[in-house]
Amino acid sequence: MRSCGIKSYVRRSGRMSDAQRQAYETLRSPYAVPFSPTFLNYEALFRSIQPLIIEIGFGMGVATAQIAQDNPQINYLGIEVHRPGIGRLLREIESRGLLNLRIIEADAVEVIQSMIPDHTVQGFHVFFPDPWPKKRHHKRRLISRPFTDLLARKLHSGGYCYLVTDWADYGEWALRELAATDHLVNPHGGFAPPKSWRPKTAFERKGLAQGHGIYEIWCEAVQ
Repeated sequence: MRSCGIKSYVRRSGRMSDAQRQAYETLRSPYAVPFSPTFLNYEALFRSIQPLIIEIGFGMGVATAQIAQDNPQINYLGIEVHRPGIGRLLREIESRGLLNLRIIEADAVEVIQSMIPDHTVQGFHVFFPDPWPKKRHHKRRLISRPFTDLLARKLHSGGYCYLVTDWADYGEWALRELAATDHLVNPHGGFAPPKSWRPKTAFERKGLAQGHGIYEIWCEAVQ
């Protein structure tokens, strides 16, 4: 399979709290899935047959845990490489008793290429990805073709991609890239209204307090 040529992250150092480190060391086995270039068996992973939503880059994961708790009829898979955030989300999974949320610590591009069967995903969440604001770095932006083509191929008909950013330029960029992606349509024709079920993150609240705009994009898959 041809690589998309980008990574979903840049690995940055981050100090883990003692609680995050303990969770990372003790809770990975029950709740995290090691990367393997073989398709996942969703029923074996979650021990249930339910729609699957994948979140790319969940940060500290508190909003991710809340969405999963609010929607027990849906399975969620979070992909992240930031270990403090992984540790925090592992704690949330354990403390909330979430049976419908699991984690993969790996590059999301590789995971989606190698572990996710085509036409099996109900939705992709990408909340506040790195905007790579400098023009010379735009090629590193995650929401770019051919990665968006890969996402479209993994969605089943009627599935969706949901992007949220606080960078207007990135939002406009993503609108163009998604509009050029076969089998995705934007029912709003531009930015979407906010989804009431998406919790605000600490990062988002801080940005709003600083006067940042929030730009949401919702595209749906048609096969």
